[in-house]
Amino acid sequence: MTKPFKILGIQQIAIGGPDKTRLQKLWVDIFGLSIKSTFVSERENVDEDICALGSGPTAVEVDLMQPLDIEKKPAVHATPLNHVGLWVDDLPRAVEWMSANGVRFAPGGIRKGAAGYDITFIHPKSNDEFPIGGEGVLIELVQAPPEVIAALG
Repeated sequence: MTKPFKILGIQQIAIGGPDKTRLQKLWVDIFGLSIKSTFVSERENVDEDICALGSGPTAVEVDLMQPLDIEKKPAVHATPLNHVGLWVDDLPRAVEWMSANGVRFAPGGIRKGAAGYDITFIHPKSNDEFPIGGEGVLIELVQAPPEVIAALG
């Protein structure tokens, strides 16, 4: 099956909990990751630290997330919102092709993500209309910038 895009590598791992300071104890204090930036969004109900594992264009982002309001959705602290992010060389073409081939995407379409890249999510569950989902895993597709495409492409 010929595809008009290429998955280049892991862009991120996102981990949520009720209090991101507890996550920082393991990922920052013990593992030694550095916090590159923070992202807060009421729409996404998230307060997240964006950490780095490795360096350069092949570094993996590790996002430590907590909800702004534990009673609201999306519930970034709940296991289903923990997710893996994959670099893709041509996000719009990938989404078009995958949709045409039965992949179910979560609501929201392509939009700007916390790290500034265009993103979209493959839904963790399939349905009758779109029989392919993440089989319980939320998968974020992330538009790779030119330096990542050059390094991984």
